[in-house]
Amino acid sequence: MLSVVGPPLTVVTALLVYFGWARTDAQAKAMGLDVSLFGYTVQDFILRSIQSLFQPLAWLVVIGLLWLMLDRAVSQLLEGGRHRGLIRRTATVVLVLGFAYAAVMWVVVVTQPERILLYAPFLIAAGLVVGAWGLSVRRRAVSPGDKPVRSRPRALETALVFVLVTLLLFWGTSDFAQALGRGAAVDYQERSGLLPTAVVYSKERLAVSAPNVHEESTGTEAAPLYRYTGLRLLVVSGGRIFLLNDGWSLAQGRVVVLPDNGTVRVEYGNPTAD
Repeated sequence: MLSVVGPPLTVVTALLVYFGWARTDAQAKAMGLDVSLFGYTVQDFILRSIQSLFQPLAWLVVIGLLWLMLDRAVSQLLEGGRHRGLIRRTATVVLVLGFAYAAVMWVVVVTQPERILLYAPFLIAAGLVVGAWGLSVRRRAVSPGDKPVRSRPRALETALVFVLVTLLLFWGTSDFAQALGRGAAVDYQERSGLLPTAVVYSKERLAVSAPNVHEESTGTEAAPLYRYTGLRLLVVSGGRIFLLNDGWSLAQGRVVVLPDNGTVRVEYGNPTAD
């Protein structure tokens, strides 16, 4: 059981980590940061990958169920010997259109790499699957009186289609995860006011130069204490506290990074209480 279940679990975990990393890396780059600064663990990346995989997997399951229902209906017609000629001609049209559509989309992606076509890999995969299914139905629709078709290496053909479709799904999901990461960065710009407020106290002057951040001296000359307001909590990770300034934007905002080691004291508040 371990030898059979172990490798798939390893592959699934690796994919979850990668998609979580791709989403977080795109978000960090959009914010002018590097993903390594956050010090996320494997568990953090796995949790961040769930949103990236939920929609693609949901659509894949729905489309798969519809395809199985359609394929079962076609198989029942073929078993009853009805409409074999019509099914064969229709399957020929389907396989030609499917493969042609996949080829056209591939040419568009290759010849125009500067264009961001978010769902292009999924569309190419769909064209390949539809074309392969049309080919399969065409072969099954052979009349009983026809000469048997010479055997072909169909196992290899199926394996190659499966590998190609899997790679395209991997590519498309990676692009989708990166788009979610960039969208999260834009969302912080539009909704930074909904992040928890943060007030930082430090015995040493931090000289934070981010916009809308105010420094006050609340201590004495013998015991200096500096207070910083106008900050919002982004995340606490990897032994660091990541803060955004009020009115943070992708173009002019700053990300303030403080050590989470007791050298500074941070008070967090509810943003709705402002």
